[in-house]
Amino acid sequence: QVQLVESGGGLVEAGGSLRLSCTASGSISTVNNMGWYRQVPGKLRELVAAIGNVSTTPTYAAAVKGRCTISRDTSRNTVHLQLDKLKPGDTAMYYCHYYPDDFWGRGTQVTVSS
Repeated sequence: QVQLVESGGGLVEAGGSLRLSCTASGSISTVNNMGWYRQVPGKLRELVAAIGNVSTTPTYAAAVKGRCTISRDTSRNTVHLQLDKLKPGDTAMYYCHYYPDDFWGRGTQVTVSS
């Protein structure tokens, strides 16, 4: 089992920034990926960004590329997501994800006001 604890969501005005963090604990695999997905009601959960602990080249969704930076503190099994120049369209529940065992955090709400 892997537990994921997220923090950092909230309400921000358009153009603002937020930093989300997620820490994994439990049975951590030697090779793993951690990332963030987001979901709005009625839509599928979509990838925002992900990064591995061995292959550290990040992956970004086209919708956030250039406005988003994912980073990882491997020693602490923590991943950070810096979201800049936020838009109302970024409003969603953001979920931390751990791969390969497919664990999810409970989610943290990001709301961007116009």
